Amino acid sequence: MLTGMTGNVPLNELGEFLKKRRAELSPRTVGLPDNGGPRRVAGLRREEVAQLASISTDYYTRLEQGRMQASAPVLDTLARVLRLDDDERGYLFQLAGKITTRTRSRGRQKVQPQLQRVLDDLTATPAIVQGRRGDILAWNALAAALVTDFSRIPEKHRNYPRIIFTDPAMRTLYADWQTSARLAVAQLRMEAAQYPEDPRLIELVGELSLRDKQFAQWWGDHRVAARTVGTKTLNHPVVGELVLDWDTLTANTDPDQHLTVWTAAPGSPTHERLRILASWAADQNLPASPPVA
Repeated sequence: MLTGMTGNVPLNELGEFLKKRRAELSPRTVGLPDNGGPRRVAGLRREEVAQLASISTDYYTRLEQGRMQASAPVLDTLARVLRLDDDERGYLFQLAGKITTRTRSRGRQKVQPQLQRVLDDLTATPAIVQGRRGDILAWNALAAALVTDFSRIPEKHRNYPRIIFTDPAMRTLYADWQTSARLAVAQLRMEAAQYPEDPRLIELVGELSLRDKQFAQWWGDHRVAARTVGTKTLNHPVVGELVLDWDTLTANTDPDQHLTVWTAAPGSPTHERLRILASWAADQNLPASPPVA
């Protein structure tokens, strides 16, 4: 059974998340005495976390066991004690119900017309629009040339995390496939806090957990990340090495839709190679996503 995707989802997930994070800290890193002797648990003990947070061990134990809600001040203190970053802190508050989450739409998403127009104008920049779960809603021809011909993938399987883990070509395309794949899992885990009972998300996590041991392991690590910015190196089979900055823009009309663009500094080798790739894509007649109906 996948932790955090069934049952009393938010509280169980919060407890698992706290366990994973305290397991990564040692007494020495948080300023507690450490005699160097053997410890029965990895990382901090529950009573040590409770001590640092100035709460009772019983209170903290019930939090980890999913038997009670935590107040915002306690969550804030635990985030500090467990050295959570901004993404992890936001995730903790979401799980505890202290941040209002959006109501999950039951219908299939379609790319917002505004994003489609932006996408249509990006002829020299690879770009895709992702929806919930990392579903790929739209793309331009240069993105198809850069990553894969998305039109050849059945719509129900047109999902970025799924492609990363199931398409063998991705493991050679990404110079550091493992880091990219772990980021995809962390972003998916973040979304699971917002939509814990989304049946398609549950199905996706279940499928990938059965197909790929690394996915199952990384999903169990409870790492989280938001879609923001970063840099990736690709070993493209046509133009060679590409060092690309990626950025994510969110649609105000549907905050579950994100436009991701890959760019390179003007005059850089990657910038020139993108121009070559665009010319190659035109020769190959690679299709962009069809217009929104």
